[in-house]
Amino acid sequence: MKMLTGSLLVCAMMALTTAAAVPEAEAPEKAGRPLEEWKRLIVVKRSTSCPSGWTGYNGRCFLYVPTPMTWADAEKNCLYHGGNLASVHGFDEHHVIQSMIQRITHMYPLTWLGGSDAQQEGSWFWSDGTPFKFNYWSPRQPDNQANADCLLMNFGDQKKFDDQPCHYHMPFVCAKKQENVVG
Repeated sequence: MKMLTGSLLVCAMMALTTAAAVPEAEAPEKAGRPLEEWKRLIVVKRSTSCPSGWTGYNGRCFLYVPTPMTWADAEKNCLYHGGNLASVHGFDEHHVIQSMIQRITHMYPLTWLGGSDAQQEGSWFWSDGTPFKFNYWSPRQPDNQANADCLLMNFGDQKKFDDQPCHYHMPFVCAKKQENVVG
């Protein structure tokens, strides 16, 4: 413990000594540049980005996972990646997700999203906790055929939402918020 304390003191003294020896450590005006010029030079660029392989849209990142899994296992996989099964909040977002899947697979496979009414039939929720307001169901869906409690996309001729039994194995889409990056 004494050695750790001593090491910390030595590091602190070196940092203070170095700062005092560098002219730029003084007030910006004394270092030969006006304060406004220093402010422009020190601007930290903040942006948002998605990890490699993810597609960014509207502050979120989406990942298509082609490995077929049950809805619950797909949600666990998304949680492992720091997100949830994707919620969809509008037609534009649906189109972005669908285009991402089509770009990767060259088709429109049935794909799990994060919607479920397993807790109460007919009360749909997104697994990420956001409100379920965008209803993009295929005609005559959801129908709860064979206890279908989990939501998938790309169903039918119109490639819309459908409810299917959660134990079916499907590819899926994860979503998470974009990360702030300092550059």
